[in-house]
Amino acid sequence: MVKLDRIYTRGGDKGATSLATGARRRKDDIRVEAYGAIDETNAAIGVARLSIEAGDAALDAMLARIQNDLFDLGAELATPHDPDKPLDPAMRLVILPSQVERLEKEIDELNASLEPLRSFVLPGGAPAAAHLHLARTICRRAERVMVTLMRTEGEELSPTALSYVNRLSDFLFVASRYVNRERGDVLWKPGATRS
Repeated sequence: MVKLDRIYTRGGDKGATSLATGARRRKDDIRVEAYGAIDETNAAIGVARLSIEAGDAALDAMLARIQNDLFDLGAELATPHDPDKPLDPAMRLVILPSQVERLEKEIDELNASLEPLRSFVLPGGAPAAAHLHLARTICRRAERVMVTLMRTEGEELSPTALSYVNRLSDFLFVASRYVNRERGDVLWKPGATRS
């Protein structure tokens, strides 16, 4: 359980931070970058939720669950696996395949009411849709950082965690279209702005 009595510790004043294991890493370490990008994604989803209409309680509930998942993912990223110890999911938060499957089910549920795409979608439309697009792009950056982490010698990353983030960006895209379903997507018109 988390208990914070004091917010500042001065421990990071020289550019380092502690992982959940107690190990110190530089604040620009790829693992710290990865869970930082997940935190940014979570914050962007929080802003998007402020714009969700009251009638979209189901979408808001989905986003609330995702925000909780992202804290779990941040905890997973902040707790590197020790190869000398067996991985016990009961002792370490990890993203589970069932969380990826839930995202897929929710993507299908939201997408069922949408018209097929005939062009790329420009970020915009309703405020909530624009915020969801921003969250999607931050999520894609988090995914790129996680791929770098996965390819870094001496580091590990759960394939399920990477699948979750990949699927989350898809969810955020479909959710933005779902929010815009009545007013319509803002579509890219190739070459339309050339003079």
